[in-house]
Amino acid sequence: MGSGKRGLLAAAVTVVCAVTVLAGAGTAFASVPPDSPMPPAASAPPPPAGSPAPGAPPTTAPAPTPPPDKDLEKIREQLDRLYHDAAVATDAYNAAEEKAEKQSARLDDLNERIAEGRRKLKQLKDQAGATARAQYRDGGLPPMARFLLSDDPQRFADSAATILNGERATKKLLTEMTRTQKELRADSDDAAARMKKLEADREDKAAAKKKIKKRIADAELVESGLEKKQKERLAELERQAARAAQTAWVDTGVLDGISDKTSAEGKKAVAFATAQLGKPYVWGAEGPDSFDCSGLTSQAWAAAGHPIPRTSQEQWRQLPHVAVKDMRPGDLIIYFDDATHVAMYAGDGKIIHAPRPGRTVTVTGAGTMPILGVVRPNG
Repeated sequence: MGSGKRGLLAAAVTVVCAVTVLAGAGTAFASVPPDSPMPPAASAPPPPAGSPAPGAPPTTAPAPTPPPDKDLEKIREQLDRLYHDAAVATDAYNAAEEKAEKQSARLDDLNERIAEGRRKLKQLKDQAGATARAQYRDGGLPPMARFLLSDDPQRFADSAATILNGERATKKLLTEMTRTQKELRADSDDAAARMKKLEADREDKAAAKKKIKKRIADAELVESGLEKKQKERLAELERQAARAAQTAWVDTGVLDGISDKTSAEGKKAVAFATAQLGKPYVWGAEGPDSFDCSGLTSQAWAAAGHPIPRTSQEQWRQLPHVAVKDMRPGDLIIYFDDATHVAMYAGDGKIIHAPRPGRTVTVTGAGTMPILGVVRPNG
């Protein structure tokens, strides 16, 4: 082929290629006339990096990263504070309830005494009235005048004795009326004062109840914001903290030489507490189906035949103190500086207690909480 023909062929090839490229561009961007056949669909643009391939099943979103242990530890400390505040309010509630019960019982006694005093005063007044009416029937003369006017010696002697006895009876009657009126006024004043105290105790009880519910609600709100796995991890952190505290306490040698021998009353108290294992903590409860911490210990010792104060603070204040190294089963261990928790020592370094709302009566190490001291109900 000559050079002229080769050049012409090259030019033709170039034109054909150009037309092909333009036709492809038109297919991609030009609008299609209504009467034209639908061109083949254009290829979809490639998916962005990281996207699933076309036709592949959708992938689930990655699970949220749980908070680190340090954040859960802060939550645990926050819950401890809230439940401790609830325990403080519970002790105040129990104390106010105990005072109110005593005031109410005392008021019942006073009301009975007041009613009896009124009946007695009425009888004395009736007797005084009868005496006055008798004098009127005798002509209104006083006994001494009738005595002086008598001319019968025997009657004179009888009248003398009658006058003396009458004067003594009258004096006794007046004295008894005066004493009864005085006692009635004192009982009435006492009843009014005790009613005032009763109302104050009821107000204290209502305020403590409100605070308990608020603290428990706050704690439940914190816990409700946690996922299941977070709650499980939080519980594990609590167990770890308890084990660490118990180990540190035992490692001090505090249990060296402690005897697990106890009194017959102590055995009965421990047996009662053991029988309550698994029952729920309910603030203000004293059994039989639920308990708070001091409700459990007070009822255990009541069952042993030795009643003790109702609250942990009063148990600490009123019961004899013993050294930790001398404690024995049945003794009560008081916790925290404000004496707001109490447990029963069961021996072998363990306690039985009602921990807090949401928990049940359980056995745990005696050193898992800060110990204030130990008391022995039966001295």
